[in-house]
Amino acid sequence: MSDQFRLVIVGGGIAGLALATRLGNSLGRAGKLDITLVDKGFAHVWKPMLHCFAAGTARNENDRITFISHAAGHGFRFCYGEIAGLDRTNRRITLAPLVEQDDEDVILEERYLDYDALIFAIGSRANDFGTPGVEQHCIFLDNVVEANNFNERFRHALLQSYGRGTPLDIAIVGGGATGVQLAAELHKALEMGSLYNFTPQTPEMRVTLLEAGPRILPSFPEDVSEGARKQLEALKISVRTGAMVSGVDEKGFILKDGSRVDAQFRVWAAGVKAPDVTRVLDGLDCARGGQLVVKPNLQTTQDDRIFAVGDCSFITENPFPPTAQVARQEAHHLAKYLPDWILHQKPVPPFKFHNKGAIVALGSYNGWGAFADGKTFGGGALRGLSARLGHTALYRQHQIELYGVTRGLIACFTDWLDGFVRPPVRMD
Repeated sequence: MSDQFRLVIVGGGIAGLALATRLGNSLGRAGKLDITLVDKGFAHVWKPMLHCFAAGTARNENDRITFISHAAGHGFRFCYGEIAGLDRTNRRITLAPLVEQDDEDVILEERYLDYDALIFAIGSRANDFGTPGVEQHCIFLDNVVEANNFNERFRHALLQSYGRGTPLDIAIVGGGATGVQLAAELHKALEMGSLYNFTPQTPEMRVTLLEAGPRILPSFPEDVSEGARKQLEALKISVRTGAMVSGVDEKGFILKDGSRVDAQFRVWAAGVKAPDVTRVLDGLDCARGGQLVVKPNLQTTQDDRIFAVGDCSFITENPFPPTAQVARQEAHHLAKYLPDWILHQKPVPPFKFHNKGAIVALGSYNGWGAFADGKTFGGGALRGLSARLGHTALYRQHQIELYGVTRGLIACFTDWLDGFVRPPVRMD
Protein backbone atom coordinates (compact mmCIF):
# COMPACT_ATOMS: atom_id res chain seq x y z
CA MET A 1 0.00 0.00 0.00
CA SER A 2 1.33 3.43 -0.95
CA ASP A 3 2.27 5.77 1.91
CA GLN A 4 1.60 8.83 -0.23
CA PHE A 5 -0.84 11.41 1.07
CA ARG A 6 -4.20 10.78 -0.66
CA LEU A 7 -5.99 13.90 -1.89
CA VAL A 8 -9.44 13.41 -3.44
CA ILE A 9 -11.07 16.25 -5.36
CA VAL A 10 -14.78 15.80 -6.07
CA GLY A 11 -15.94 17.81 -9.08
CA GLY A 12 -14.15 18.61 -12.32
CA GLY A 13 -15.52 22.08 -12.96
CA ILE A 14 -13.53 25.30 -13.15
CA ALA A 15 -12.22 25.06 -9.56
CA GLY A 16 -11.77 21.29 -9.34
CA LEU A 17 -9.90 20.81 -12.60
CA ALA A 18 -7.71 23.88 -12.10
CA LEU A 19 -6.74 22.64 -8.64
CA ALA A 20 -6.07 19.06 -9.78
CA THR A 21 -3.99 20.33 -12.72
CA ARG A 22 -1.84 22.68 -10.64
CA LEU A 23 -1.23 20.22 -7.81
CA GLY A 24 -0.68 17.39 -10.29
CA ASN A 25 1.96 19.40 -12.14
CA SER A 26 3.78 20.39 -8.95
CA LEU A 27 3.37 17.39 -6.63
CA GLY A 28 1.65 14.58 -8.51
CA ARG A 29 4.29 14.21 -11.19
CA ALA A 30 7.03 14.28 -8.53
CA GLY A 31 5.40 11.41 -6.65
CA LYS A 32 4.83 13.55 -3.54
CA LEU A 33 1.03 13.41 -3.64
CA ASP A 34 -1.58 10.87 -4.72
CA ILE A 35 -4.33 12.95 -6.40
CA THR A 36 -7.67 11.60 -7.61
CA LEU A 37 -10.27 13.72 -9.40
CA VAL A 38 -13.86 12.41 -9.23
CA ASP A 39 -16.60 13.55 -11.59
CA LYS A 40 -19.92 12.19 -12.86
CA GLY A 41 -19.00 13.15 -16.44
CA PHE A 42 -16.10 12.21 -18.68
CA ALA A 43 -15.18 15.70 -19.87
CA HIS A 44 -14.88 19.28 -18.65
CA VAL A 45 -16.44 22.28 -20.35
CA TRP A 46 -16.30 25.94 -19.35
CA LYS A 47 -19.69 26.48 -17.68
CA PRO A 48 -20.10 30.12 -18.85
CA MET A 49 -20.38 28.70 -22.40
CA LEU A 50 -23.31 26.36 -21.73
CA HIS A 51 -25.78 28.78 -23.32
CA CYS A 52 -23.75 28.64 -26.55
CA PHE A 53 -23.83 24.82 -26.56
CA ALA A 54 -27.58 24.91 -25.92
CA ALA A 55 -28.19 27.28 -28.83
CA GLY A 56 -25.76 25.43 -31.11
CA THR A 57 -23.55 28.45 -31.78
CA ALA A 58 -20.58 26.56 -30.29
CA ARG A 59 -19.75 22.87 -30.57
CA ASN A 60 -18.66 21.38 -27.28
CA GLU A 61 -16.78 18.63 -29.13
CA ASN A 62 -14.13 21.28 -29.76
CA ASP A 63 -14.33 22.90 -26.34
CA ARG A 64 -14.35 19.94 -23.97
CA ILE A 65 -11.35 18.59 -22.08
CA THR A 66 -11.43 14.83 -21.57
CA PHE A 67 -10.64 14.04 -17.95
CA ILE A 68 -8.82 10.74 -18.57
CA SER A 69 -6.27 12.09 -21.04
CA HIS A 70 -5.84 15.38 -19.15
CA ALA A 71 -5.19 13.51 -15.90
CA ALA A 72 -2.61 11.27 -17.56
CA GLY A 73 -0.68 14.30 -18.76
CA HIS A 74 -0.79 16.26 -15.51
CA GLY A 75 0.10 13.89 -12.70
CA PHE A 76 -3.27 12.83 -11.28
CA ARG A 77 -5.87 10.09 -11.75
CA PHE A 78 -9.48 10.36 -12.86
CA CYS A 79 -12.30 8.32 -11.32
CA TYR A 80 -15.71 8.33 -12.97
CA GLY A 81 -18.55 8.47 -10.48
CA GLU A 82 -21.05 10.54 -8.52
CA ILE A 83 -20.61 11.01 -4.79
CA ALA A 84 -23.44 9.52 -2.73
CA GLY A 85 -22.10 9.52 0.81
CA LEU A 86 -19.30 10.44 3.21
CA ASP A 87 -17.81 8.65 6.22
CA ARG A 88 -15.65 11.19 8.04
CA THR A 89 -14.56 8.77 10.76
CA ASN A 90 -12.98 6.35 8.28
CA ARG A 91 -12.12 9.08 5.75
CA ARG A 92 -14.02 7.44 2.94
CA ILE A 93 -16.46 8.61 0.27
CA THR A 94 -19.11 6.46 -1.39
CA LEU A 95 -19.70 6.59 -5.15
CA ALA A 96 -23.19 5.77 -6.38
CA PRO A 97 -23.75 2.74 -8.66
CA LEU A 98 -23.58 3.43 -12.38
CA VAL A 99 -26.96 2.47 -13.85
CA GLU A 100 -28.01 2.17 -17.49
CA GLN A 101 -30.67 4.83 -18.07
CA ASP A 102 -32.91 2.83 -20.42
CA ASP A 103 -33.25 -0.53 -18.66
CA GLU A 104 -31.73 0.40 -15.27
CA ASP A 105 -29.17 -2.39 -15.43
CA VAL A 106 -26.28 -1.87 -13.01
CA ILE A 107 -23.11 -1.29 -15.02
CA LEU A 108 -20.86 -0.64 -12.03
CA GLU A 109 -21.63 -1.31 -8.38
CA GLU A 110 -21.26 1.10 -5.48
CA ARG A 111 -17.60 1.92 -4.86
CA TYR A 112 -15.49 3.59 -2.18
CA LEU A 113 -12.52 5.93 -2.17
CA ASP A 114 -10.33 6.57 0.86
CA TYR A 115 -8.76 9.96 1.45
CA ASP A 116 -6.41 11.84 3.73
CA ALA A 117 -7.83 15.18 2.58
CA LEU A 118 -10.99 15.85 0.61
CA ILE A 119 -11.97 18.84 -1.51
CA PHE A 120 -15.51 19.45 -2.70
CA ALA A 121 -15.82 21.40 -5.95
CA ILE A 122 -19.21 20.12 -7.09
CA GLY A 123 -20.54 23.46 -8.31
CA SER A 124 -24.18 24.52 -8.24
CA ARG A 125 -27.42 24.27 -10.14
CA ALA A 126 -30.49 26.44 -10.67
CA ASN A 127 -32.80 26.81 -7.68
CA ASP A 128 -36.50 26.16 -8.28
CA PHE A 129 -37.36 27.53 -4.79
CA GLY A 130 -39.95 24.78 -4.45
CA THR A 131 -42.07 26.19 -7.28
CA PRO A 132 -44.67 23.56 -8.30
CA GLY A 133 -44.05 21.90 -11.67
CA VAL A 134 -40.55 23.19 -12.32
CA GLU A 135 -38.79 19.83 -12.04
CA GLN A 136 -41.39 18.10 -14.22
CA HIS A 137 -41.90 20.68 -16.96
CA CYS A 138 -38.75 22.81 -17.26
CA ILE A 139 -35.38 22.44 -18.93
CA PHE A 140 -32.25 23.27 -16.92
CA LEU A 141 -28.82 24.28 -18.24
CA ASP A 142 -26.55 23.30 -15.39
CA ASN A 143 -24.22 20.96 -17.27
CA VAL A 144 -23.18 19.95 -20.77
CA VAL A 145 -25.59 16.98 -20.89
CA GLU A 146 -28.54 19.29 -20.27
CA ALA A 147 -27.20 21.81 -22.80
CA ASN A 148 -26.87 19.07 -25.44
CA ASN A 149 -30.38 17.79 -24.71
CA PHE A 150 -31.73 21.31 -25.08
CA ASN A 151 -29.94 21.76 -28.39
CA GLU A 152 -31.31 18.52 -29.80
CA ARG A 153 -34.86 19.45 -28.82
CA PHE A 154 -34.36 22.99 -30.10
CA ARG A 155 -33.21 21.76 -33.52
CA HIS A 156 -36.16 19.36 -33.75
CA ALA A 157 -38.59 22.12 -32.81
CA LEU A 158 -37.06 24.42 -35.42
CA LEU A 159 -37.45 21.69 -38.03
CA GLN A 160 -41.13 21.45 -37.16
CA SER A 161 -41.52 25.22 -37.36
CA TYR A 162 -39.82 25.32 -40.76
CA GLY A 163 -41.94 22.46 -42.08
CA ARG A 164 -45.28 23.58 -40.66
CA GLY A 165 -44.79 27.33 -40.86
CA THR A 166 -45.71 27.69 -37.19
CA PRO A 167 -44.00 29.91 -34.60
CA LEU A 168 -41.69 28.56 -31.90
CA ASP A 169 -42.39 29.87 -28.38
CA ILE A 170 -39.60 29.86 -25.78
CA ALA A 171 -39.86 31.23 -22.24
CA ILE A 172 -36.82 31.64 -19.98
CA VAL A 173 -37.10 32.26 -16.23
CA GLY A 174 -34.17 34.14 -14.78
CA GLY A 175 -32.79 37.51 -15.85
CA GLY A 176 -29.23 36.83 -14.74
CA ALA A 177 -26.32 36.30 -17.11
CA THR A 178 -27.38 32.77 -18.14
CA GLY A 179 -30.94 33.69 -19.06
CA VAL A 180 -30.03 36.94 -20.81
CA GLN A 181 -27.20 35.40 -22.82
CA LEU A 182 -29.27 32.36 -23.77
CA ALA A 183 -32.09 34.56 -25.11
CA ALA A 184 -29.65 36.46 -27.35
CA GLU A 185 -27.81 33.30 -28.42
CA LEU A 186 -31.04 31.59 -29.53
CA HIS A 187 -31.82 34.58 -31.73
CA LYS A 188 -28.30 34.40 -33.15
CA ALA A 189 -28.74 30.67 -33.90
CA LEU A 190 -31.95 31.27 -35.85
CA GLU A 191 -30.37 34.19 -37.69
CA MET A 192 -27.37 32.08 -38.72
CA GLY A 193 -29.50 29.09 -39.65
CA SER A 194 -31.72 31.20 -41.91
CA LEU A 195 -28.70 31.93 -44.12
CA TYR A 196 -28.83 28.36 -45.42
CA ASN A 197 -32.20 28.87 -47.18
CA PHE A 198 -33.72 25.73 -45.73
CA THR A 199 -37.18 27.03 -46.71
CA PRO A 200 -38.29 30.23 -48.46
CA GLN A 201 -39.40 31.76 -45.18
CA THR A 202 -37.72 31.71 -41.76
CA PRO A 203 -40.18 30.73 -39.00
CA GLU A 204 -41.01 33.13 -36.22
CA MET A 205 -39.33 32.49 -32.86
CA ARG A 206 -40.96 34.23 -29.92
CA VAL A 207 -38.71 34.43 -26.87
CA THR A 208 -39.91 35.73 -23.50
CA LEU A 209 -37.52 36.45 -20.63
CA LEU A 210 -39.13 36.44 -17.17
CA GLU A 211 -37.41 38.09 -14.20
CA ALA A 212 -38.98 38.31 -10.74
CA GLY A 213 -36.94 41.37 -9.75
CA PRO A 214 -37.23 44.95 -10.99
CA ARG A 215 -34.47 44.60 -13.62
CA ILE A 216 -32.42 42.05 -15.51
CA LEU A 217 -28.70 41.53 -14.76
CA PRO A 218 -29.17 42.71 -11.15
CA SER A 219 -25.49 42.17 -10.29
CA PHE A 220 -24.45 44.72 -12.93
CA PRO A 221 -24.85 48.52 -12.79
CA GLU A 222 -28.25 49.88 -13.79
CA ASP A 223 -27.00 51.33 -17.08
CA VAL A 224 -25.88 47.84 -18.14
CA SER A 225 -29.26 46.36 -17.20
CA GLU A 226 -31.07 49.02 -19.21
CA GLY A 227 -28.73 48.65 -22.16
CA ALA A 228 -29.17 44.88 -22.19
CA ARG A 229 -32.93 45.24 -22.02
CA LYS A 230 -32.98 47.63 -24.97
CA GLN A 231 -30.75 45.30 -26.98
CA LEU A 232 -32.96 42.28 -26.29
CA GLU A 233 -36.08 44.22 -27.18
CA ALA A 234 -34.42 45.35 -30.41
CA LEU A 235 -34.09 41.62 -31.20
CA LYS A 236 -37.86 41.31 -30.56
CA ILE A 237 -37.28 39.41 -27.32
CA SER A 238 -39.97 40.20 -24.77
CA VAL A 239 -38.47 41.18 -21.40
CA ARG A 240 -40.84 41.06 -18.43
CA THR A 241 -39.57 42.18 -15.04
CA GLY A 242 -41.53 41.86 -11.81
CA ALA A 243 -42.81 38.56 -13.21
CA MET A 244 -42.92 36.10 -10.33
CA VAL A 245 -43.59 32.51 -11.40
CA SER A 246 -45.94 30.63 -9.07
CA GLY A 247 -46.24 27.38 -11.02
CA VAL A 248 -45.47 25.50 -14.22
CA ASP A 249 -47.50 23.03 -16.27
CA GLU A 250 -47.07 21.24 -19.60
CA LYS A 251 -48.13 24.34 -21.51
CA GLY A 252 -46.26 27.16 -19.80
CA PHE A 253 -45.66 29.34 -16.77
CA ILE A 254 -48.30 30.57 -14.34
CA LEU A 255 -47.44 33.98 -12.87
CA LYS A 256 -48.24 35.25 -9.40
CA ASP A 257 -50.71 37.80 -10.80
CA GLY A 258 -52.71 34.95 -12.38
CA SER A 259 -51.57 35.51 -15.96
CA ARG A 260 -49.85 32.87 -18.11
CA VAL A 261 -46.89 32.70 -20.45
CA ASP A 262 -47.31 29.64 -22.67
CA ALA A 263 -44.30 28.16 -24.43
CA GLN A 264 -43.13 24.90 -26.01
CA PHE A 265 -39.72 25.43 -24.41
CA ARG A 266 -39.70 26.29 -20.73
CA VAL A 267 -36.20 27.04 -19.40
CA TRP A 268 -35.44 27.58 -15.71
CA ALA A 269 -32.28 29.62 -15.17
CA ALA A 270 -33.11 31.36 -11.89
CA GLY A 271 -31.44 31.12 -8.52
CA VAL A 272 -28.45 29.11 -7.33
CA LYS A 273 -28.22 26.18 -4.95
CA ALA A 274 -25.73 23.43 -4.23
CA PRO A 275 -26.39 19.84 -5.36
CA ASP A 276 -28.72 17.99 -2.97
CA VAL A 277 -25.97 15.57 -1.91
CA THR A 278 -24.41 18.23 0.35
CA ARG A 279 -27.28 17.68 2.79
CA VAL A 280 -26.20 14.09 3.49
CA LEU A 281 -22.45 14.51 3.93
CA ASP A 282 -22.01 13.13 7.45
CA GLY A 283 -22.96 16.22 9.41
CA LEU A 284 -21.10 18.92 7.49
CA ASP A 285 -22.71 22.32 8.01
CA CYS A 286 -24.80 23.63 5.11
CA ALA A 287 -26.05 27.12 4.31
CA ARG A 288 -29.64 27.83 3.31
CA GLY A 289 -28.90 27.07 -0.34
CA GLY A 290 -27.17 23.79 0.50
CA GLN A 291 -23.63 25.16 0.16
CA LEU A 292 -21.04 23.70 2.53
CA VAL A 293 -20.18 26.23 5.22
CA VAL A 294 -16.44 26.86 5.33
CA LYS A 295 -14.02 28.94 7.34
CA PRO A 296 -12.29 31.90 5.66
CA ASN A 297 -9.45 29.54 4.67
CA LEU A 298 -11.98 27.22 2.88
CA GLN A 299 -11.82 24.39 5.43
CA THR A 300 -15.25 23.09 6.44
CA THR A 301 -16.40 24.13 9.89
CA GLN A 302 -16.79 20.53 11.12
CA ASP A 303 -13.69 18.88 9.62
CA ASP A 304 -10.31 20.45 8.91
CA ARG A 305 -9.44 17.65 6.49
CA ILE A 306 -12.31 18.65 4.19
CA PHE A 307 -12.35 21.78 2.05
CA ALA A 308 -14.96 23.24 -0.30
CA VAL A 309 -14.41 25.67 -3.17
CA GLY A 310 -16.47 27.38 -5.82
CA ASP A 311 -20.25 27.56 -5.95
CA CYS A 312 -20.75 24.74 -3.40
CA SER A 313 -18.94 26.63 -0.60
CA PHE A 314 -20.17 29.43 1.66
CA ILE A 315 -18.13 31.68 3.96
CA THR A 316 -20.58 32.96 6.56
CA GLU A 317 -18.51 35.99 7.55
CA ASN A 318 -17.99 37.16 3.98
CA PRO A 319 -20.07 35.38 1.31
CA PHE A 320 -18.81 35.60 -2.27
CA PRO A 321 -20.93 35.48 -5.43
CA PRO A 322 -21.19 32.08 -7.20
CA THR A 323 -19.06 33.03 -10.21
CA ALA A 324 -16.32 31.44 -12.25
CA GLN A 325 -13.95 34.19 -11.11
CA VAL A 326 -14.39 33.30 -7.43
CA ALA A 327 -14.06 29.56 -8.12
CA ARG A 328 -10.86 30.06 -10.07
CA GLN A 329 -9.25 32.25 -7.40
CA GLU A 330 -10.20 29.83 -4.62
CA ALA A 331 -8.61 26.97 -6.58
CA HIS A 332 -5.43 29.00 -7.03
CA HIS A 333 -5.41 29.80 -3.30
CA LEU A 334 -5.52 26.13 -2.30
CA ALA A 335 -3.02 25.16 -5.00
CA LYS A 336 -0.61 27.64 -3.46
CA TYR A 337 -1.05 26.76 0.22
CA LEU A 338 -2.13 23.10 0.36
CA PRO A 339 1.38 21.72 -0.31
CA ASP A 340 2.71 23.28 2.91
CA TRP A 341 -0.42 22.16 4.81
CA ILE A 342 0.03 18.58 3.55
CA LEU A 343 3.80 18.26 3.75
CA HIS A 344 4.68 20.57 6.67
CA GLN A 345 1.39 20.96 8.60
CA LYS A 346 1.35 24.72 8.07
CA PRO A 347 -2.12 26.29 8.35
CA VAL A 348 -3.87 27.49 5.20
CA PRO A 349 -4.32 31.28 5.41
CA PRO A 350 -7.69 32.97 4.79
CA PHE A 351 -8.76 33.36 1.18
CA LYS A 352 -8.86 36.90 -0.21
CA PHE A 353 -11.01 37.61 -3.25
CA HIS A 354 -9.75 40.17 -5.77
CA ASN A 355 -12.79 41.36 -7.70
CA LYS A 356 -11.79 42.09 -11.29
CA GLY A 357 -15.32 42.86 -12.45
CA ALA A 358 -17.69 40.92 -14.68
CA ILE A 359 -18.55 40.60 -18.36
CA VAL A 360 -21.79 39.71 -20.14
CA ALA A 361 -21.97 39.16 -23.91
CA LEU A 362 -25.20 39.10 -25.90
CA GLY A 363 -24.14 36.92 -28.81
CA SER A 364 -22.55 39.01 -31.55
CA TYR A 365 -24.93 41.89 -30.87
CA ASN A 366 -23.55 43.64 -27.82
CA GLY A 367 -21.70 43.22 -24.56
CA TRP A 368 -20.77 44.98 -21.38
CA GLY A 369 -18.11 44.69 -18.75
CA ALA A 370 -18.26 46.14 -15.25
CA PHE A 371 -15.09 46.83 -13.32
CA ALA A 372 -15.06 46.33 -9.56
CA ASP A 373 -15.61 50.07 -9.03
CA GLY A 374 -18.87 49.92 -11.02
CA LYS A 375 -17.54 51.65 -14.12
CA THR A 376 -18.49 49.98 -17.39
CA PHE A 377 -16.91 49.43 -20.77
CA GLY A 378 -18.30 48.15 -24.03
CA GLY A 379 -21.77 48.69 -25.42
CA GLY A 380 -20.77 51.95 -27.08
CA ALA A 381 -19.88 52.93 -30.64
CA LEU A 382 -18.23 49.56 -31.26
CA ARG A 383 -21.44 47.77 -30.23
CA GLY A 384 -19.71 46.17 -27.28
CA LEU A 385 -16.79 44.74 -29.23
CA SER A 386 -14.35 45.31 -26.37
CA ALA A 387 -16.58 43.50 -23.87
CA ARG A 388 -17.29 40.61 -26.25
CA LEU A 389 -13.59 40.20 -26.95
CA GLY A 390 -12.99 40.27 -23.21
CA HIS A 391 -15.51 37.46 -22.70
CA THR A 392 -13.72 35.38 -25.34
CA ALA A 393 -10.35 36.19 -23.77
CA LEU A 394 -11.52 34.79 -20.41
CA TYR A 395 -12.28 31.47 -22.06
CA ARG A 396 -8.94 31.40 -23.87
CA GLN A 397 -7.19 32.18 -20.58
CA HIS A 398 -8.95 29.17 -19.05
CA GLN A 399 -7.79 26.94 -21.92
CA ILE A 400 -4.18 28.10 -21.69
CA GLU A 401 -4.15 27.67 -17.90
CA LEU A 402 -5.21 24.03 -18.22
CA TYR A 403 -3.37 23.04 -21.40
CA GLY A 404 -0.25 25.14 -21.02
CA VAL A 405 0.77 27.98 -23.32
CA THR A 406 1.74 25.94 -26.39
CA ARG A 407 -1.21 23.54 -26.42
CA GLY A 408 -3.57 26.33 -25.39
CA LEU A 409 -2.55 28.52 -28.33
CA ILE A 410 -2.87 25.52 -30.67
CA ALA A 411 -6.41 24.95 -29.33
CA CYS A 412 -7.25 28.60 -30.04
CA PHE A 413 -5.89 28.28 -33.57
CA THR A 414 -7.75 25.05 -34.33
CA ASP A 415 -11.01 26.58 -33.07
CA TRP A 416 -10.47 29.52 -35.41
CA LEU A 417 -9.59 27.19 -38.30
CA ASP A 418 -12.67 25.08 -37.61
CA GLY A 419 -14.80 28.13 -38.35
CA PHE A 420 -13.80 27.88 -42.01
CA VAL A 421 -14.81 24.22 -42.25
CA ARG A 422 -18.03 23.90 -40.25
CA PRO A 423 -21.17 26.04 -40.34
CA PRO A 424 -21.28 28.72 -37.59
CA VAL A 425 -24.35 27.08 -36.03
CA ARG A 426 -24.92 23.40 -35.30
CA MET A 427 -27.09 21.90 -38.04
CA ASP A 428 -27.03 18.20 -37.09
